[in-house]
Formats: sequence, C-alpha cells, structure tokens
Amino acid sequence: MNPPLLSLAIWVPVLAGLLVLATGGERNAPLARAIALVGAIFGFLVTIPLYTGFDLRQPAMQFVELAPWIGRFSINYHLGVDGISVLFILLNSFITPLVVIAGWSVIGKKVAQYYASFLILSGLMNGVFCALDAVLFYVFFEATLIPMFVIIGVWGGPNRVYAAFKFFLYTLMGSLLLLVAMLYLYDKSGGSFAILDWHKLPLGLSAQILLFFGFLLAFAVKVPMWPVHTWLPDAHVEAPTGGSVVLAAIMLKLGAYGFVRFSLPILPDASRELAWFMIALSLIAVVYIGLVALVQTDMKKLIAYSSISHMGFVTLGFFIFNAYGVEGALVQMISHGFVSAAMFLCVGVMYDRMHSRMIADYGGVVNTMPKFAAFMMLFAMANCGLPATSGFVGEFMVIMGAMKANFWLAFTAATTLVFGAAYTLWMYKRVIFGAVSNAHVAGLADLDGREFTVLGLLALAVLAMGLWPLPFTEVMHASVNELLRHVALPKI
Repeated sequence: MNPPLLSLAIWVPVLAGLLVLATGGERNAPLARAIALVGAIFGFLVTIPLYTGFDLRQPAMQFVELAPWIGRFSINYHLGVDGISVLFILLNSFITPLVVIAGWSVIGKKVAQYYASFLILSGLMNGVFCALDAVLFYVFFEATLIPMFVIIGVWGGPNRVYAAFKFFLYTLMGSLLLLVAMLYLYDKSGGSFAILDWHKLPLGLSAQILLFFGFLLAFAVKVPMWPVHTWLPDAHVEAPTGGSVVLAAIMLKLGAYGFVRFSLPILPDASRELAWFMIALSLIAVVYIGLVALVQTDMKKLIAYSSISHMGFVTLGFFIFNAYGVEGALVQMISHGFVSAAMFLCVGVMYDRMHSRMIADYGGVVNTMPKFAAFMMLFAMANCGLPATSGFVGEFMVIMGAMKANFWLAFTAATTLVFGAAYTLWMYKRVIFGAVSNAHVAGLADLDGREFTVLGLLALAVLAMGLWPLPFTEVMHASVNELLRHVALPKI
C-alpha cells in the first residue's frame, strides 16, 4: 500500500505547528525553534516523492486519496495532484524551512506562536493545492486567512492591526460569491461537490458568465488583480519578513491556481467570451502597477507593487489559451515564488540591522556588506527577467504565447521587462552603490551563516530554474495540454 503522501504534506506541518504551540512560553523558545525546523524540513521531505514518483505522461490526477467526510451531503476528503498543482506543493514546502531559519534570531516574542502560525499555514496551503472536493477546497482556502491574519496582526509594524483587518476583510468578502457559485454547481451536478465532476457539466453561456464573475472576485482579490489590489502593499509593509515572504511566494498563488482549477475547466465558454476582459485587467496590472512601483520610496512597498505587476503576467498567460501562455504563467508563478521570497528576505536582512525600509536611508551598502550585495544583485536581475535566471523563463514563454495570439498584446506585455528593470535597478543602485551615505550604513555587518544559507538556497533555485527549466515544464505539459483540449482550443 502506498503512503498517503498528500495527507502527509498537509498534516505533517499542521501537527508540527501544534507541537510547537504546546511548548508554551518564552522559556522554551529554543525547543520551539528546534521542533519548528525539524517539522518544516520533514514537511519538505515528504513532498519530494510527489515529484520523483510523478508520471509525466499522465494528465489525470495522481496520488489520489478518497474517504467519506460528510456523507449526507456527498462531501469527501478527496485529494489529488496533477502536473499543474504538484509544483506548488513543492514550492510551499521548500519555502517553509527557509522562513523558519530566517526568523531564528530575529523573533524574540511569542516564538512558539510565531512558528506554529507558519507551519499550520503551510499545511493549509498544501491542502488548497491538492483538494479535489469543493467544500474541502473552500475550507482550506478560507482557513489560510487565519494564520496570516495573526502573523500580520501580532508581529507586524506600527499599523499592523489596520493592515491585518484590511487583508482579512478583502479576501473574506471576495470568497462569499465563490461559496454561492459552488452551491449552484452542487445543485446543477445532482448533489456532487467533486470538482472533476463539475468539469463535465453542460452549462449555458449566461450561467457560465454569472459563475465566472462569482469565481473572479474571490480569485482576483487573492492574486491580487487590479483594481482589488490595494490590500497587498499595506499587508506587505506591516507584515514581518517571514509573513511577506509567504504572502508573496505562496498565498498570491492560491488565487491564480483557482483560475486554472475552477474558472477555465468548469466555465470554458465564459472564459473564452471574457478573455478580453481578463487580458485588459492583466495588462493594466503589468503596465500601470509597474509605473506605480517606480515612484515608491519604501523598499517593501516597491517589491509589493512589483509582485502585482508580475502576477498580471500570470493571469495574462492563462487567458491567451495556448500552451506557451499557460505553461509560461505556471513557470512564472514558481519563479515569482523564489524571487519575491528572496527580495523580501534581502529587505529583511537590512531592516534587522537598521530598522528602516526607506530607500533614502541607505546608500553604499556594498562597501560594508559585499556578500549581501552580490546576492541582492542576482535577485534584482531575476526580478528584471534577466536571461539565465528563473525570472526570464516564464515571462519569455508568456510573451511567446501572446505573440501567437496578437503582436500588440505581446508588445504591451513586454513593457514589464522595461519597467521591471527600471524600478528594480534604480532601487538597487540607490541602496547598494555609491559612497557610504551615513554612520548607520558604515556600521553594517555582512551576512551571517544563517542568512547566507537562506539566500544561498534561493540563489541556487533561481539559477537552476533559469539555466535548466525542463524539470519544471515537463511535469506540467500533459496536464496543460489536457486543460486546453478541454477548453476546446488548439494546442501548440
């Protein structure tokens, strides 16, 4: 009998989090840290067989687990992954140990609660990526709000309560229409909450369009798409470094994942009918938000707006309906997980030393922190989409897909490479280069072993994906082609 790998991916981090919570007060902080690290590493190790045992030729769900949950309403504990979802579980489980290490000596109050929140959040997000029952998906999807609300509200900055409530209310309100849409589909399917059953429903165009907007609000807020993006910069600025890392690297992916698991396969006619609308919103995010990022004076806020712009590329790729676009969007999601996590960790390294995120407070950091400056240069280049980094692969594939659809669409999308280079390199120049600007910068110490390890692992991931993207793209190819076949559009 095969081990229940997906259940392990969900419940190992959750149980580790509860165990950390049981260590109690501040006196047991070293024990809480040790349990959190072991739990996070073990949580990553149990996900590796999902990749090594994955059948690349098979577009159907793999590692399926099915058990009755609430029999009266045909609600099941139903898990499975395909080539689209398996990489996100690995990404999430890879980022979690890095967040644990990153907060090792930085978090001094409520240590057990801090690590427990991240571990439980990690397990819940894995649940979102492998749930095949709509109620199970909804429970995991909504439950992820609670640990992040606590992380921002307890360990955040001066306006943390405002940012936490804004984050919670935006994302919760968006999800209410998702629930209504799910109940409608349950009724139409004759009493089934199985997401794969909904893929086969013969729905009329008008019903599909209404359901599409029900899904859209929930997923667009999570991505976040323009114009429901305003909660994200506040949440990032106030969140602790670990909170920003998980929010950017994983939580934003939940909304984009919803589009490929729900909107495209369940509502193919509406997706095609409203593709122009989704493409327009995506291009506004790419261009307008890129310009907004240019004028930011706070490093965290700049990277937050950069995330919105890069996620615009993802939704653009999904709705141009060819394999280059969809696969490029998925690759961009994985790459953005690495790069955004690294960028926020770099800001965290400087903030831990100077307690400032303002660009104007820095200058000449390379003179005192040369190792850090080298790492940040790599991640800045990846954020710009430099070839040989992960940031290039997804953006190039989406632009290729857009070119197959329409030249001007590709041309507009490609402006993100210009804006991305402008705001990222301008920030890097003002913070890192030049003469030492003040006594605080002169007193900075370079990376310690813990920080070097975290940034080094992310640097390896960014370079590996940039130089050899095949292990990432070959996993998703069969599932993406099956999705496009289902949406009844030609493949490449």
